[in-house]
Amino acid sequence: MLSEDKEKKLIELFIALDDFCLALYAWQAKQVPIRKVSVHKPVMSDSELLTILVFYQFSGYKCFEYYYHELLAKELYSYFPYQVSYERFVARIPRLLPGLYVFLKWRTLLSQRTGTYFIDSKKLPICDNHRIHQNQVFGQLATRGKSSTGWFFGFKLHLVINQYGEVVNFLFTPANVADNNQQVLLAQLQGLKGKCYGDRGYLTSLFEQFYEQGLHLITKIRSKMKNKLLLLEDKLQLRKRALIESIHDILTSVFDLEHTRHRSPLNAYAHMLAALTAYCFYDHKPAAFVPNTKHLLLA
Repeated sequence: MLSEDKEKKLIELFIALDDFCLALYAWQAKQVPIRKVSVHKPVMSDSELLTILVFYQFSGYKCFEYYYHELLAKELYSYFPYQVSYERFVARIPRLLPGLYVFLKWRTLLSQRTGTYFIDSKKLPICDNHRIHQNQVFGQLATRGKSSTGWFFGFKLHLVINQYGEVVNFLFTPANVADNNQQVLLAQLQGLKGKCYGDRGYLTSLFEQFYEQGLHLITKIRSKMKNKLLLLEDKLQLRKRALIESIHDILTSVFDLEHTRHRSPLNAYAHMLAALTAYCFYDHKPAAFVPNTKHLLLA
């Protein structure tokens, strides 16, 4: 039987996703005139399909097919009585991708703009390094990259969080895109004000541009650089970057973000977005104590 906590989480997910889908349909109806065409109504709504996709991350299962046949078709049948076949569900995942992306971006806009942020990237290998030349799923979409733990083949997840462990912004890129890539930084830190802490991989020539925006990007320094302008308070905050590493661990251990058995690029992206969406609904986000932040709170 489904535990009480998981049942509440399932209902919470469905309500949030169903409200979003209704709002999205209403907006689309105003933007594009819909022609009346005689079509059959889908057996399962998009909100139901999205709920099933995201709830997989809370189920504890590591195989989506097994989750669909064992948990969904049996214990969750009363919640989803008009289930489609597993093959039909997988075929409909690509059309859910745009809506899931927009929903996740909307959820990040609800995160508190506290004025204290942490930035880092996480590697997302899609296969073992010995099987790089055998991988034919992603073609040229995946690339080789290097992290602090060595070389890998796949993608990167770039995250910006606040001190409460809430995701403020995110971006997926190929593995060979540097953390301090100007386009990546501009996309991640757009509109933020306050202080953002990162490692030395985020040293960039955009410091002045961000400072004019109202954001002070603070990073660790290289061994040959003179440390004259870094305040003691900022040095202490840099030590709290372990917070974002904890989130990376949660995305790997609690949620099945890293997956090396993808059969479709679109389904792989949907899987990664679903894992990040599930984290936004996670009740036990790690947090870091940041003193004297009240004066940094922004509207």
